[in-house]
Amino acid sequence: MSIRSERKEEHLALAQMFFDEKKKNYFDQMHLLRPALPEKKADLNTIKTEMFGKSLSAPFFINAMTGGSEKSRKVNRALGIISEKQKIALALGSSSILVKENNQLESFYIAREENPHGVLIANVNPLTPFKDAIRIVNELQADALQIHINTIQEIAMPEGERDFHWLDSMREIRDHLDLPIVVKEVGFGIDYSTIQLLKREHFDLIDIAGSGGTNFAQIENGRNQRDVSYLQDLGLPTVVTALMAKKANANFIVSGGVRTPLDVLKGLALGGKYVGIANVFLQEYMQNGEKALLELIQNWKIELANLLAIYGLDSLRDAIQLQRYYDFPLKNIIDQLV
Repeated sequence: MSIRSERKEEHLALAQMFFDEKKKNYFDQMHLLRPALPEKKADLNTIKTEMFGKSLSAPFFINAMTGGSEKSRKVNRALGIISEKQKIALALGSSSILVKENNQLESFYIAREENPHGVLIANVNPLTPFKDAIRIVNELQADALQIHINTIQEIAMPEGERDFHWLDSMREIRDHLDLPIVVKEVGFGIDYSTIQLLKREHFDLIDIAGSGGTNFAQIENGRNQRDVSYLQDLGLPTVVTALMAKKANANFIVSGGVRTPLDVLKGLALGGKYVGIANVFLQEYMQNGEKALLELIQNWKIELANLLAIYGLDSLRDAIQLQRYYDFPLKNIIDQLV
């Protein structure tokens, strides 16, 4: 097994080790005002949407998990089957490994084989040569490409990058790729000035990926002989970075610490077009298997439709109209930064 493949397997193992299903985050300090008499009926049709020109059964999706090793091939096969059956989008983990190790293609492409017509999103690092990015999305038959930006993870990673001059390479990918591009953080959030920069550079969809979920500084610290645990607290809470994106009038995806259908609704109420979930779904599969994750996603769809009825909403786009209020610790951060 190569060093890169070994790292992929270590990430899976450490994500499982550090997963805490009772973990609190700032979604718990955000609340939505509910009408006591909503006069609505729960209906799964109310949560249907489109992404990249394809119809989906829900606005939430399986977000950027894994690929590049034998164990990850099995995970991606299951995720491909589940996303096809549930008609939700699937974003793969970073496929930059394919620049050096194209023999790992099957560990990613297996998801497309199992879901030949659904929304599949590829993922590369920002320094991926544009010719390789084009080859990867073509080989995976992807509908879009995530470019992940992960400076904190790279610093925490013993073998990580130390030069973060990334924008020129990202521009090259943007200029040569005839597919939608999503610029994605990996769990530390995107600040207001960077959101504005990305908009000026015509990166038209941003996955804010705030803190509160998987912490890659913690995961990389588990692989590091040096103690870099201080990096774990450098993230922006998902709620805060979402409000920054909304203030900047950006098109954005909410992810980072989404644990329940109510968190999905909160993400939509913050202005997100879609909501990404990674570790909650991954751990359900790892601990209980494919059938359990299939049932969990179906239940989330039912519960999200129930929530739309409870909150008096006719459609997903109405969620932005819900009145929000915050506990004081979160409100204090918002007042300082947004």
